[in-house]
Amino acid sequence: MPATELLPDAPFFIVLNAGSGHAETEMRISTINEVMEAGGRVCHLEVVDEPERLEQIARDLAAKAVASNGVLVAAGGDGTINTVAHQAVLAGCPFGVLPQGTFNYFGRTHGIPEDLAEAVHALLRATIKPVQVGMLNDKIFLVNASVGLYPALLEEREHDKREFGRSRVVAFLSAIKMTLRAHRHLHIRLELDGKEQRLRTTTLFVGNNRLQMEQVGMEQLTDAVEDGQLAALAPKPMGKLGLLGLLVRGALGKLGGADDVVAFSFKRMTVRTPSLYGRKRLKVAVDGEVSKMATPFEFRVLEGRLKLLLAAPKADVRPDSDNTVIPAKAGT
Repeated sequence: MPATELLPDAPFFIVLNAGSGHAETEMRISTINEVMEAGGRVCHLEVVDEPERLEQIARDLAAKAVASNGVLVAAGGDGTINTVAHQAVLAGCPFGVLPQGTFNYFGRTHGIPEDLAEAVHALLRATIKPVQVGMLNDKIFLVNASVGLYPALLEEREHDKREFGRSRVVAFLSAIKMTLRAHRHLHIRLELDGKEQRLRTTTLFVGNNRLQMEQVGMEQLTDAVEDGQLAALAPKPMGKLGLLGLLVRGALGKLGGADDVVAFSFKRMTVRTPSLYGRKRLKVAVDGEVSKMATPFEFRVLEGRLKLLLAAPKADVRPDSDNTVIPAKAGT
């Protein structure tokens, strides 16, 4: 969909997750305010130091953004971005991102700088581009949603990060540890295009992120995500060593073509558990945040519902001999 212009004096309403230490939070506040002030833009910044207040603060700032033709902005990791983006979708206001997480899949996919000052500068020259979101029942997801082993893996990863620090190495080692523990298989029924398929798996993973699909080697699903679909992955039944091998292959970007992984794309899918379970509540993970949700699960895609602020890449320029600035050629 074509990008549209943002009002030149649109104010920014920023939700900043204070998850890190006090000194780092103060540095982020200072950076945001300095860049905004230098750009002559109005900025209202709310620091969230109590996670349970994040949703309400995001809802309040979304209302203010709508009332003043402004922009709602999330500063934090993918979980924070998800919560604030949900309120932007409900309110229908433009949405900006200042990525501050470990993986930053959403920001990296859309070319948003990971350096905070650069990301704020990008907001100041951005236009609005509608992008798709995924839905799991009444929750949106920007990156992925899952049920089964993956939510348990995320819970363990958060515990290990609090103890050993937030890094991708810690995340990978935590995943190995969790994979080698005892785990149950899910018995589920998938309803797709009027057809039913039974599936036994440790985890059902649904992605809405091209970069993540590329990194694990599922290039056959990246086009589907770009074309307005969601991507589903589910390992076939296997033991601990098989799952460990699958984890390593995913880390090496070699999942593509694996015959022990069910992979497909879709626009809408219903997931049911056996009727003897009733409306069973299962752990789900939505953009890294784990909660319990009652079955059945409905996954669907909503195209163009998030009004994302994206800045065009800065022109790559170099001076000519007479000091005239001309575009740099590829390879120079």
